[in-house]
Amino acid sequence: MFYKPTITLILSIILWCITFPALADWTHPLSFSNAELSRHDFSGESLQAAEFSNANLELANFTNADLRGAVLSASVMTQAKLHKANLTNAMIDSVKLDGADLSDAILREALLLRTDFKRVNIEGADFTDAILDGSQIKALCKQAKGVNSQTGIETRESLGCQ
Repeated sequence: MFYKPTITLILSIILWCITFPALADWTHPLSFSNAELSRHDFSGESLQAAEFSNANLELANFTNADLRGAVLSASVMTQAKLHKANLTNAMIDSVKLDGADLSDAILREALLLRTDFKRVNIEGADFTDAILDGSQIKALCKQAKGVNSQTGIETRESLGCQ
């Protein structure tokens, strides 16, 4: 017996495809938790919502990387290159950024509590609405300068420096 689809069935299938167009393309966010990634080159990569918790990212290169919503909690990022990286809404709490390059990076609405910013280059970084400890803001304001080339926001202004 041959089945002849009704117009209602055809319209239902079309509606489902329109409602869930990328369902087949959906993938889980990348997870690099507890990984040894020192000196790894992530430059220019799309790493939205990727998880790097407790990872060793010493000397890693994230230049121009899209890290929006990424989780970098409790990672070691000593001397990491984050030049022009987009870290909007990222969780960067309890991270060791000693000697890292955050020049021209976007850190809008990022969570940065208890993060170590010793000898960090923040020239042109945008910290608009980022969550920082008061002592972090005070220390960062001492070296804050420049304007972010992507957002047009001054680093001092984004930190609320006096």
